Amino acid sequence: MESIQAIKQRFEIIGNDVKLNRAIEKAMQVAPTDISVLVTGESGVGKEAIPKIIHALSHRKHAKYIAVNCGAIPEGTIDSELFGHEKGAFTGATQTRSGYFEVADGGTIFLDEVGELPLTTQVRLLRVLENGEFLKVGSSQTQKTNVRIVAATNVNMFEAIKKEKFREDLYYRLSTVEINIPPLRERRDDIHLLFRKFASDFGQKYKMPTLRLDDDAIQLLSKYRWPGNIRQLRNIAEQVSVLEESRSISAYTLNSYLPNSHGSNLPAVIDREKKEGDFTNEREILYKVLFDMKGDLNDLKKLTLELLKNNDSQKVQEENENLIQKIYGNNGEEIEEDQNTDTTMEVMRLPEHDRDRDREKVVAKAPQEDKYHFAEEIEEEETLSLQDKEIELIKKSLDRNRGKRKAAAAELGISERTLYRKIKQYDL
Repeated sequence: MESIQAIKQRFEIIGNDVKLNRAIEKAMQVAPTDISVLVTGESGVGKEAIPKIIHALSHRKHAKYIAVNCGAIPEGTIDSELFGHEKGAFTGATQTRSGYFEVADGGTIFLDEVGELPLTTQVRLLRVLENGEFLKVGSSQTQKTNVRIVAATNVNMFEAIKKEKFREDLYYRLSTVEINIPPLRERRDDIHLLFRKFASDFGQKYKMPTLRLDDDAIQLLSKYRWPGNIRQLRNIAEQVSVLEESRSISAYTLNSYLPNSHGSNLPAVIDREKKEGDFTNEREILYKVLFDMKGDLNDLKKLTLELLKNNDSQKVQEENENLIQKIYGNNGEEIEEDQNTDTTMEVMRLPEHDRDRDREKVVAKAPQEDKYHFAEEIEEEETLSLQDKEIELIKKSLDRNRGKRKAAAAELGISERTLYRKIKQYDL
């Protein structure tokens, strides 16, 4: 078996990165077999080199090798391209045509951008992988083929499966062995080597001296993020070779060819998946706030009822410690220390018909050094405002359904028993 270095020279692969070497080694190991291989990696990293290595080192090397860009073929014709069609199968089918799977019988087919395949074509491809059978478009006769499939994609396949854009069973058939090609930003030491290779090639192509980078330019080249990977690096090398008269390139000159080089090179982590409880619009946030307020109001009602029944604030505090902590949070102890028991009991025994006057009275009695009295006053007003709105809604519902408490309760979305309790509570 050839060495990794020999394979690099044979297929003009530049770089000494450990991950790149591992990818080439895996390709060499699986080449003698017929198992399906899925090559993954970002766009522009050079995924097309792996299927060439696999085909060249396999027993199929003397048969055909066909590379198909699945993303470049329109959805309406891709079945015809891959599997062929019969004469008259559709408008424009003036003669029978053989597809790639028929032509490449005994060889290898490289399906680039396989994540872009339509779902209907994925079903046909799955059948070929399972038993080597396919049907031409417009034909009812099953044909056999013996091809090896190597696929490549820059799509997150698990995300595509989750969104039902790619079949899960097809993914597992294609990815018997998965080979990942690292992005250029993870191969910092290889960037300058690749640039020198491209600069030399373009110097020969355009019959001009080869570019040379100074130290600062090399450092800038290595630090840049290269979102387009090797394809972008090659384009930059070609632009600089053609447009710059000077063959010695400084960091300032190179910087003008790098898009967004003045901005931050830090990656932006974006979670596209909407998690449970993650609110994406104002309406959901408002609903969440209202539900929380309703829960706090119910907790306060429960605590008030306990105080009225037991008439012992110390006992109620001990029995409802968790509830008090939930309502007041970490400030519950400070508030309890700043307010004496008599004042607390007076607040809890406020009559329903005279809230506003007694609330002003309680605020006046609060100690001057209590730094929380302003926050408490606001909280009390918000609570009372909600109660007033609840009373108003109940009154309107009773007026519309005079004498029909069951209908009024249904309109409010509560039980008849709850409505009766609220009528007694608010003296309606």
